[in-house]
Amino acid sequence: MTKQSIVFFDIDGTLLDHDKELPKSAKQAVSDLKAQGHIAAIATGRAPFMFEPLRKELGIDTYVSYNGQYAVSQDEVIFTNPINKTSIEELTKMAVENDHPLVYMNESMMKSNIEYHPHVDQSLKSLKFSHPEYDPDFFKDRHLYQSLLFCTAGEEKPYEEAFDDLTFIRWHEFSMDIIPRGGSKANGIQKMIQHLGIPLENVYAFGDGLNDIEMLKAVPNSIAMGNGLSEVKEAAKLVTKPVDEDGILHGLKKVELIK
Repeated sequence: MTKQSIVFFDIDGTLLDHDKELPKSAKQAVSDLKAQGHIAAIATGRAPFMFEPLRKELGIDTYVSYNGQYAVSQDEVIFTNPINKTSIEELTKMAVENDHPLVYMNESMMKSNIEYHPHVDQSLKSLKFSHPEYDPDFFKDRHLYQSLLFCTAGEEKPYEEAFDDLTFIRWHEFSMDIIPRGGSKANGIQKMIQHLGIPLENVYAFGDGLNDIEMLKAVPNSIAMGNGLSEVKEAAKLVTKPVDEDGILHGLKKVELIK
């Protein structure tokens, strides 16, 4: 090998299958990738505390989380982009008026501004997490890197119009990620490769969802999962097999990073 590359993997629908399980072939492929001297990294909309077991299982210590708002290289925090505190306060007022629950998230935990709501419960259960504990003041006096707004399709439009410094990304029929405007996995990856000194031509990324599109467009060696949305496949240079059909293994072989 003459050059070291870095490969960013999305989690849900990419590393993990639809049952939130890591296929054996994916685990082996990541191990083989590292054995070749490359860096295996994660790029996800999840919070760091939501994929710590996966990081440990794969031996990964470099990641871009919260859709680019919190980046860690070799267990060292190298970039953060918290939500504007005034915006989250105003957003909370608006959400309460509309009976739309919020979940607040920092680097180590998440709390809900409502004791219980079925939309919160159902959305987070899809990720195998339980309803967060109630703490309506959690957003005060601490940095938040993402919030979750629970509403159905179309109900987010007034929020998008009211907050020009926030981006709303739907990931569930009842839930949307809220991050700072301009924040993305692509931006987090750019900060990471600058920190590591890796040229863009040596950067690879795998993804399947709407929040992966900017990343796949920004990275020259982009691979969409076979189970990915059509828009995602259009944004990528290559399409591999679905996650539950050895998609990671097939993709890494296709780009010749492993044999």
